[in-house]
Amino acid sequence: MKVEIVPSILSADVGRLTEQVEEAEAAGADRIQVDVMDGHFVPNPTFGPLVVQAVRKATSLPIEAHLMVERPELFLEAFAKAGATLIEVQVEATTSLYRTVQTIKDLGVKAGVAINPATSIEDLREILPYIDLVNVMTVEPGFGGQNFIPHSPEKIRRLRAISADIEIEVDGGIDARTAPLVVAAGASVLVAGNSVYGYKGGVAAGIRAIREALG
Repeated sequence: MKVEIVPSILSADVGRLTEQVEEAEAAGADRIQVDVMDGHFVPNPTFGPLVVQAVRKATSLPIEAHLMVERPELFLEAFAKAGATLIEVQVEATTSLYRTVQTIKDLGVKAGVAINPATSIEDLREILPYIDLVNVMTVEPGFGGQNFIPHSPEKIRRLRAISADIEIEVDGGIDARTAPLVVAAGASVLVAGNSVYGYKGGVAAGIRAIREALG
């Protein structure tokens, strides 16, 4: 199973965004994640479609837009037009999840859903046939630099038992110590923020440390 590493620009130096994205691509990142927060669904406001557009100009890598916003269905077209290749919505943020997922697909991009730590895997059963990826949040969404929730690998393991084919992404507290735990449980896409953009040796060294930890 190929494991992909996805740097999150939430932890990047936004004043050097182009350079930071280019560094990640040169270091072997597989995708770039843009964390979109509205200050309502989660406490902090962050990025919008214009940032996705700027990242698109800086890289040829796939771009994930993770919408941690209320009523994400209102913003799907804007992020697709900005250059996102996959749009993730929080299952807790919309009452029309199937329609939202179908709209994402109709826009010609991949569809993913993310679940908060307290949300049950069982809530995903009916939507799994229609999506490309599940992001199992391993911290509470809304802030970078949080500690990995220890029970997360068991949750990933239960999701993998339900679906052998779905891409399982993890997001939150992923570094050289926790990456092997989630991959052993069945994850194949690792979002890393501080452990890449905050790594003392630089972006390339941060990505290399995670890859080396995976063996």
